Amino acid sequence: KLILLDSLLQEISVLAMARLDYRGKMILAPMVKVGTLPMRLLALEYGADIVYTEEIIDMRLLGSERVENTLLGTVDYIDRRDNSLVFRTCLKEKDRLVLQIGTSDGDRAAAAAKKVEKDISGIDVNMGCPKGFSLKGGMGAALLTQPHKVRDILTKLVDAVTIPVTCKIRLLPSLSTTLELVSVIQSCGVTALGVHGRTKDQRPNDPCDAAAIKAVVKHTSLPIIANGGSSNNRNSLVNSYKGIKQFWQETEAASVMVARAAEWNPSVFREGEKDNIMIVIEKYFGYAIEFDYPFNIVKYCVQQLLGSLQESELGRKFLNCATMGDLCELFGQGQQYREKQEMLGRHCRPDKEFSEKMDKQEREGARKRKIGEEEVTEMFCPFVRGHYGDNESCRLPKTLLLLYARQKELGQPQYEMEQQDKQFRARVRLGEECYGSMTWEKNKKYAEQGAALVAVKCLNITKEDIVWKQTKVEGQEEVEHAEDVTS
Repeated sequence: KLILLDSLLQEISVLAMARLDYRGKMILAPMVKVGTLPMRLLALEYGADIVYTEEIIDMRLLGSERVENTLLGTVDYIDRRDNSLVFRTCLKEKDRLVLQIGTSDGDRAAAAAKKVEKDISGIDVNMGCPKGFSLKGGMGAALLTQPHKVRDILTKLVDAVTIPVTCKIRLLPSLSTTLELVSVIQSCGVTALGVHGRTKDQRPNDPCDAAAIKAVVKHTSLPIIANGGSSNNRNSLVNSYKGIKQFWQETEAASVMVARAAEWNPSVFREGEKDNIMIVIEKYFGYAIEFDYPFNIVKYCVQQLLGSLQESELGRKFLNCATMGDLCELFGQGQQYREKQEMLGRHCRPDKEFSEKMDKQEREGARKRKIGEEEVTEMFCPFVRGHYGDNESCRLPKTLLLLYARQKELGQPQYEMEQQDKQFRARVRLGEECYGSMTWEKNKKYAEQGAALVAVKCLNITKEDIVWKQTKVEGQEEVEHAEDVTS
């Protein structure tokens, strides 16, 4: 009876909350790593009305354990299989938080949504992600051409939970097929629909079709959330509060969702000029320290905020940071970080297994991960071309690794590429070992250099370890050289 009463009280609590209204809102889009608690809270501070989590796969939610973290004032979902943090939230954002799931199955989606329902205010289904991982799993944009599966997932979600259910799609190749899909989605009883103004084959440099979004608005009674208006040029006027408002007006949508412009500077949600990025970074560290976020997430998010500043002296020091402590010291947050860690260390942590795992990874700097049957040593190692002079190809990671491999008779390093939108990361196999960078790069060349950099760091290869060939140049002393392997 007590269990039934507790369940009933939870349902009453959920029903008593004001339902999320998707009209007239500026929304932080779901983005990998960026859509985590520190950035969500920062976006809300700057004026976002609703914030989305990064996409979380239904199976990860179902395999996680809900932990009330009284030390941090958060609710954590910890993966029972590897003690990783799946999702962390707090009361500050609860009434404006939407969790986006990746799914290809209605029953799994419903079970996952039911599990997290009392900690969020909305559930969204990713039906537009064009990444290979999503497509192979029958998720994301793979659902755009499967209206029967769309109907199954959405109707089961709507029946399972009391909070609003939405989904986010991309345009189909023709407007008519897009509108047919929208009609199917509307019939499922969802509360709103997000529409990205590009097809699954288009990329950020392709224009966003505001007219197509407007046609969707005219076609349906659902509140439409317009997405895709950010420019791939971070300094474009489009990536400003005024630019976002203009895109919103062009589409005549009920709300607007912001991705890249907010990823690069979340103060874009505030009317007027954007904050200096160093002020934004300071605020971000405040939340990251308060809620004890792991190094790899924090470094990735700060990297997006820094942009071209990565090539400055500060940026070079940033890229060399290997721990959360290093990052905080560099940005003047060392004292706050140490005080928080000392406080946490004095208590028994509810997320003990996860925190111990993070401590170990930070100490080691590298982690092992199974990819298929292969074990890969990974590190967060962005490749910055500006760290190497124009005439210093002999210092490039790929060059060092190639010459090291030849001298040790390990064979040619073999590179394997992974692509996400127009970003790349690579793995390199050398002998029996495989190394990879956790950093997404802007092109394949940089991705291979990043993977080679991980191998160079793990194997402690230096320029001094290489036996250099000598070439006689007429009228000069002999000079060392190495072939250029930047391509």
